[in-house]
Amino acid sequence: MKIVKPESVGLSAVRLKSFDDMLMNKYIGLNKLAGTQTLIARKGEIAHFHSQGNRDIEKNLPINEDTLFRIYSMTKPVTGVALMQLFEQGLFQLSDPVSKFLPEFKNQQVYISGSFPMFITEPVKREILVRDLLTHTSGLSYSINYKSHVDEAYRKAFNISDPTASLVAKEKIDLEEFCKRIASLPLEFSPGEQWLYSVSIDVCARLVEVMSGKKIDEYFEENIFKPLEMNNTGFYVPEENLKNLAVCYHRDINKKITVHDPGDAKSRYSAPRDFNGGGSGLISTALDYYKFLQMLLNGGEYNGSRILSRKTVELMTLNHLPNNKTMADMGSSGGFSEVRYNGMGYGLSMAVTTDPAASQNPLSTGSFNWGGMASTYFWVDPKEDLLGIFMTQFIPSDAFPLRPQMQTMVYGSFID
Repeated sequence: MKIVKPESVGLSAVRLKSFDDMLMNKYIGLNKLAGTQTLIARKGEIAHFHSQGNRDIEKNLPINEDTLFRIYSMTKPVTGVALMQLFEQGLFQLSDPVSKFLPEFKNQQVYISGSFPMFITEPVKREILVRDLLTHTSGLSYSINYKSHVDEAYRKAFNISDPTASLVAKEKIDLEEFCKRIASLPLEFSPGEQWLYSVSIDVCARLVEVMSGKKIDEYFEENIFKPLEMNNTGFYVPEENLKNLAVCYHRDINKKITVHDPGDAKSRYSAPRDFNGGGSGLISTALDYYKFLQMLLNGGEYNGSRILSRKTVELMTLNHLPNNKTMADMGSSGGFSEVRYNGMGYGLSMAVTTDPAASQNPLSTGSFNWGGMASTYFWVDPKEDLLGIFMTQFIPSDAFPLRPQMQTMVYGSFID
């Protein structure tokens, strides 16, 4: 791994270090976080890569470059790339109805009133289109939303009681059965009318399976991970690599820190599972995910491997919400999001900055980003040829303002 001097790419080493110092003084040193890892790259070079704190507090094991992190919803852009590879092959159009490939999504209903299973519904105004899935405007919901009777129906359909364990129940079924159960439930709204964080990208993964004839884990490995040499990324951790898996911690409503998932053979990521979704579930390292993001920043290519065309990446990272609306304009009554609503549109599987002033961060227009439930985060700024990755293992992701703090301090390190 080559790391260049930050000054050679227009960044201040002293100011970048100040972010890591802040993390140590305000979070790790106060036992709010076990440890962190930050990676900043600019102009195609890694300029800052720093690990501090522990991946396992009880065993006093430090975070290092080999540490494996649960990236949760940072899986979504990987699924988006996979689906858009098939788009490039002419296998679908963004305007295609999802029912063309998954018949269970035909003739869906929209929630009016009632509770599971006694709903009063009405027919959708139009079918869910593929682009609705990629932009979270499908009308589907999430068991983690906790804001409506439809969300409650998702939890009951999969026997979920703990919102932080919302993916555990899915492991007992495969992606095909998951989509059939989801399709049997009413939508929150007719497709295209609102933005709501949902299982839409899980359904995208099922589209990849149907169109490619491969299971999603196989498709990822053959078409993304292997070409990019993301050798430590997958849906489970092989036995020989369990020593590198970080413990995932959780803070409850009383601010008590507990172990959410251990970093050993007892982890639910220690063996293959029946359910591998497109919206969550991947394990990765910062250096592996860097290769994926640098590929996007390079216009679809990394180290000689072409994953997507430049024009497809450009299409993915445009705001696809109608009339250039933001997530705030289309937000469904303040549902959960991994990023701020204001100033953010949504591309094909990731948020896109449309108004830096409204976002109240120095992001460039056209930057794209997303995060994961355990507080991991990334952003890519094509105008500044910049990308950032933040790794930790702490649930919930909205407990601390780590993401805007990182962005503010990284942009504050510019010296060119």
